[in-house]
Amino acid sequence: MDAVIAMDAPAAPQAPGTGLADLPLRTDAWVQGLHMEAAAHDGGLLLRLLEVGFLPGERVRVVARAFPGGDPLAVRVGRSTFALRRSEAALVRISTTPPAPGGTA
Repeated sequence: MDAVIAMDAPAAPQAPGTGLADLPLRTDAWVQGLHMEAAAHDGGLLLRLLEVGFLPGERVRVVARAFPGGDPLAVRVGRSTFALRRSEAALVRISTTPPAPGGTA
C-alpha cells in the first residue's frame, strides 16, 4: 500500500511518479507532493521533508551529485540547500511545469 501526500496544484503533463532523484542537474522543478511506501519508520522522514520546505508548489533543483554513483544529492528548495540521499529525494514528487498562479487554496 502506498501513502501519497498530494497538493492542490493542477496536474502537470509529466509521467506520473517522477521523483526529485531523477531530475537532471540545474533544472527547475516544482514539488507536487510526497510519496512514501506505508511503513511505520517512514513517517518521521516524511515529516522532516515537510519541515525543511518540500511543500507543494515550492521550487526545487538538484545542484550537485556526489561522485561516483550520485549519492547524496545537493538539493535546493526555496532559498536553502540540503544534502539528501537518493532514496529520500525519490520520495519528493515533482513537475517541471510551474504551478498555475493563484493555485494554492
